[in-house]
Amino acid sequence: MNTNWERSRRSWLARNRLALISAAAIAAYAIFVEWVWGWPVLLRQWAEIGVGPVLSALALLVATYFIRCYRIHDYFPGETRGRFLSLFRVTQVHNLLNIMLPFRAGETSFPLLMRSEFGVPLVRGTAALFVMRLLDLHALLTVAAVGLVAGRGQGAIGWVLWLIAFLSPLAFFLMKEKALTVMRRVAPAKAGPLLDEAEAGLPIGIPAFLRAWAMTMLNWAVKVVVLAWVLAIMGVAPLAASFGGALGGELSSVLPVHAPAGVGTYAAAIVAGAVSFGASADQATLETLGRASVNAHLMVIVSAVAGTMLSLLLRPKA
Repeated sequence: MNTNWERSRRSWLARNRLALISAAAIAAYAIFVEWVWGWPVLLRQWAEIGVGPVLSALALLVATYFIRCYRIHDYFPGETRGRFLSLFRVTQVHNLLNIMLPFRAGETSFPLLMRSEFGVPLVRGTAALFVMRLLDLHALLTVAAVGLVAGRGQGAIGWVLWLIAFLSPLAFFLMKEKALTVMRRVAPAKAGPLLDEAEAGLPIGIPAFLRAWAMTMLNWAVKVVVLAWVLAIMGVAPLAASFGGALGGELSSVLPVHAPAGVGTYAAAIVAGAVSFGASADQATLETLGRASVNAHLMVIVSAVAGTMLSLLLRPKA
C-alpha cells in the first residue's frame, strides 16, 4: 500500500514538476522584491507613473514572451507540435530562472527542461540556445548601431558598414556546412554523434533561419521600444537617451555576467546607455535616471513573474 502511495506521489510530482518549479520561482521572486525594494515602495512609484501606462507596458512586455516562445516552437516543430502552452511554460520558467540566477546560470535550465518535457537531446537543445543567444546579441547591437551611425553623421560609409554587420548572421549561416565538414574532419570519430546533434539544433534551411532571425528582431524591437517609452514617461530625456537606456539595460541582460536578478547591473547599464545617447551627466539628471532605471528594471522583473503566472493559468489540461 505504501508502495502504491509512493508511486502515486512520484507520478503526481512528475506530472506537475514544471508547475511546482514555476510556483517556487514566483514565490522566490515575490520575497526577493520585498527584501530588496519592498512592494509598497514599488507600487507607490508606479502609481506616480499611472495605472494605464504601467499595465500597458506590462502587457506589451508579456507579449514579447509569446514571440520568444513561437521562435522556439519553430526551432523544434516536431517535438512541440500541439503543445504550445506547455512550451510557453518552459520558456517562462527558463526566463525567470535566467533573470534570477547570477552569471547566466539559469541558461542551463533550457536544455534540461526541453529534454524532460519534449525529449530534445541536451546537445541539440544547447546548440539551439547558443544560436538564439547569438541572434539576441546581434539584434541588440545592430539596433544600437543605428543610433550611433545616425548620430555621428558618418554618411554612406557608416550605413554600408552597418548593413554588412546586419547581414553577417546570414553569411555565417550559409557557411555552416563547410564549418561542420571541417569540424568532422578534425574531430575524433566519437565526436561525430555530438556534432550531428549540434547540427540538429541549428535552423533547418534558410527559410527557418530567416524566420528565427525575424522573430528575434521583432521580439527585441518591441521590448526596447516599450522600455524606451517607460523611461521617457519617467522623465528621461531626450528621446534618444530613453532609447539608449533601454538598449543598455537589455544588452546587460544577454551578456555572460550579471548580478542576481540583474540588481545593480541592469540599472547601471540603463544609466550608461542613456548618457551615451545624449542624456546630461549633471547630478539632477543622474538622479532622475537612477530612479527611472530601477523602476524600469522592476517592471521587467514583474513582467517575467506575470508571464510565468499566465503560463500556469494557461496550463493545458492533462
